[in-house]
Amino acid sequence: MADARRDQIVAEARILLEAEGEAGLSMRRLAERLGIQAPSLYKHVPGKRDLQAAIVADGLRELGAALAAAPPGIVGLAAAYRAFALAHPHLYELMTERPLARDLLPPGLEDEVAAPLVAALGDEHRARAAWASAHGMASLELAGRFPEGADVDAAWSAMAHAFGAG
Repeated sequence: MADARRDQIVAEARILLEAEGEAGLSMRRLAERLGIQAPSLYKHVPGKRDLQAAIVADGLRELGAALAAAPPGIVGLAAAYRAFALAHPHLYELMTERPLARDLLPPGLEDEVAAPLVAALGDEHRARAAWASAHGMASLELAGRFPEGADVDAAWSAMAHAFGAG
């Protein structure tokens, strides 16, 4: 039962994050949404860092599934990555804009998520470089940092082709 309650807490935290961003994600606000006292949360989630790590782990699983289901090759992977970031901007920010709490993530999850990119590029170093490029593109797009009139689709295509697509 405790796992089901923890899952419910994490799911509600994710809804709160997606609706209001990280600034709206507090243990007090989460407890209010669940109709419980904030101290009750700590019976299921040791603290906010653990809660955030659980949300990130769920997000990584979702991203991994999207990448695994993408059309083969770097173009398909880039499109899936971009779509995930644009569909979940607050989750994406939580997942990527701070140090990753690897000590709180399930073992092997990060490698599992990276596997489609490593397989497509044949090398973990090229995969990291491609991820860094895609992350930069997604972050700039989410922040509205491309100049007005810029063809962002063409920029994503150029990035993918720079890593050997086509």
